[in-house]
Amino acid sequence: MSRSRTEGYLLLLLHAHLPYIRYPEHEQHLEEVWLHEAIIESYIPLLNVFEDLLNDKTDFRITLSLTPSLLEMLSDKLLMTRFQEYLDSRIELAERELSRTRSEPGLGRLAEMYHKGFLTTKSLFEDTYQKDLISAFRSIYQSGKVELITSAATHAYLPLHISEPDSIRTQIALGVSTFRQYFDAKPAGIWLPECGYAPGLDEKVKDAGINYFFLESHGLLNASPIPKKSIYRPVRTPSGPIAFGRDTESAKQVWSSRYGYPGDVEYRDFYRDIGFDLDHEYLKPYLPGGTRTFTGMKYFRITGRTDNKELYDREQGLRKAALHAEHFMQEREQQIRFLRERLNIRPVITAAYDAELFGHWWYEGPEWLRFVLRNLSLQKRSFRFITPSEFCAGNSVLETVTPSASSWGKGGYSAVWLDPSNSWVYRHLKKASGKMTELSRQHQKATGLMERALNQALRELLIAQASDWPFMMKMGSASQFAEAKFRQHISNFFMLSGDIHLGKLREVLVESLENKTCIFRNIDFRTYAAKRAVLQTDKISGR
Repeated sequence: MSRSRTEGYLLLLLHAHLPYIRYPEHEQHLEEVWLHEAIIESYIPLLNVFEDLLNDKTDFRITLSLTPSLLEMLSDKLLMTRFQEYLDSRIELAERELSRTRSEPGLGRLAEMYHKGFLTTKSLFEDTYQKDLISAFRSIYQSGKVELITSAATHAYLPLHISEPDSIRTQIALGVSTFRQYFDAKPAGIWLPECGYAPGLDEKVKDAGINYFFLESHGLLNASPIPKKSIYRPVRTPSGPIAFGRDTESAKQVWSSRYGYPGDVEYRDFYRDIGFDLDHEYLKPYLPGGTRTFTGMKYFRITGRTDNKELYDREQGLRKAALHAEHFMQEREQQIRFLRERLNIRPVITAAYDAELFGHWWYEGPEWLRFVLRNLSLQKRSFRFITPSEFCAGNSVLETVTPSASSWGKGGYSAVWLDPSNSWVYRHLKKASGKMTELSRQHQKATGLMERALNQALRELLIAQASDWPFMMKMGSASQFAEAKFRQHISNFFMLSGDIHLGKLREVLVESLENKTCIFRNIDFRTYAAKRAVLQTDKISGR
């Protein structure tokens, strides 16, 4: 489509993130399965969609944020070996299901669908991607159709660390350096974890050399002054970086549990998994630690608000995904034409979602996305896809505003991450942050075991800062695990800092923690108290 006929732009963004979970001391760990599920159900399907479109020479654009903690897990040989073992166990389970359901045609077809799907995933992972998903992401990044961006190191909710400048600086700087380590390029943009923003964060973004970031809609709607073009025209912040406001209308169509597409009765039901439906002894060899959990094999469709679910029909699910993709594009066309006339601009619709929604939670999501991305290439529309960097390159004159505090969590501010269920963590984090600053300044010339202990202390602090733990505590999902995980890492930090203070280091302890938590292998504790993050990014990554 020629630019002269373009009335507006659709900026699609997927945010891919999982908390850093690694338990080398256990042969199987229930929460490690979160990574395995995401690879099978979301990351590989999305990569496959992008590569198919590239091979078909489809003219599309999409932006994908990959968090440093996720990249570190995808590059971890132990975790990738365990992923292969998990995938092989899914194939074996599917083979047993083929035998069990052979006299039931409906179930048998679905068992065959999963069996073929797992085998295809195995072929893609081992043969096509050579067991290296980061290289696969690097390849699509180099195509120019998929823009990759970074996030904070361990996905810390930055507004609640605003009084800890060293923590914020390190979280962002490490996000930049980790991206450079894996993609050999500086990220142009950053996804602020949970879309969390507090006044002054734009300065930290600028210091890290980042050009743009994203806000929830009210971060701009409540800005000072209020943007003249609402959330439909990116704005420049006082310190320079550009802020894109997330569109509420397109978000509701995909996110809403009540009105969104994923809740359609024809789609696969996420919760009706054979891991809970079938005999425990039959399933036990395929359950981590023998604990009932999701297996990825689900035979029923949503059907409606009833426990009497009907069997899933894959073809019908895909037909509905195609219809929903067409509806989504029609809605964007109407929205863009309306805004074009009302605001006299070429509006930018920023449609941002969690990547794990596509495939994991919404089974048909990757195919819906394929239909959306292909739709604009095949049909004449009044708008086109765009990446943030493309927009920034062609629009240097922007309105300058000061965004307001905001997030995309329930209520729109910090209530999810600062709640009676989790607020107690912050006094420990603040104390630890101050201690890390002190240690970083005192031991600039540390070598040997002392240097290793200081680096490990910083790793433990960073993981303790992850927004995932207070989120799970608040939401009640794996809350006991989240609390135990936080306590483990914050305790490790204070144990190490105590030994460092006394000068009585225990090599066995340091080595044990290094083996368990080896995120950011080239980390340098000295950068924690650095004055400007942008000057330290190469040093942090060991480049």
